[in-house]
Amino acid sequence: MCSGSFAKCLGISLMPLSIVCVLCNILLFFPGGKAVESENITEQVWYFGGILGSGVLMIFPALVFLGLKNNDCCGCCGNESCGRRFAMLSSILFAAVGVLGAGYSVIVSAVGINHGPKCVISMDGNGTEWGTPFSNGDYLGNQTAWSKCLEPPGVVSWHLSLFSVLLVMGLIQMALCAVQVVNGLLGALCGDCCGGSDGNV
Repeated sequence: MCSGSFAKCLGISLMPLSIVCVLCNILLFFPGGKAVESENITEQVWYFGGILGSGVLMIFPALVFLGLKNNDCCGCCGNESCGRRFAMLSSILFAAVGVLGAGYSVIVSAVGINHGPKCVISMDGNGTEWGTPFSNGDYLGNQTAWSKCLEPPGVVSWHLSLFSVLLVMGLIQMALCAVQVVNGLLGALCGDCCGGSDGNV
């Protein structure tokens, strides 16, 4: 498989991952599936890791990767393959942007999982208030502690599931962009190599 076709496959893979990440981040604004006041939304949700990091910033490298297969650069110095090689080399920069975006999403997701959700908690007979009863990830291995969150219903599993999806999707995106860095280097050094004609097909 030529490097341009492989890059296109990577771009096709990145697009649905980006959409999933954006949707997950949007759903996090509705803890437990309920609409709440903005000040009662977990802080890490406002960092927009899924929307900006794994979403918007990932669209650019994905589109570049998709366009590499049909790159018809006129070349340079009369050499058509030179233009294709430069395109593959420039894709490395966009792959780096993708790695940074996905990395940002991964960090935000990891912090969000560790801190836990914001929810309504009991104040030991003094009523209830919104707070973050989990501060160091101690709830991850202790599901009985989830009962500290009285409302919204199911907010802990909602929070944990969506941030976990963002974490996994971000890691996959980082891996795909890292693969394109290698693919771009090979394409720049060796040409597109389709059919052994250095990208002239």
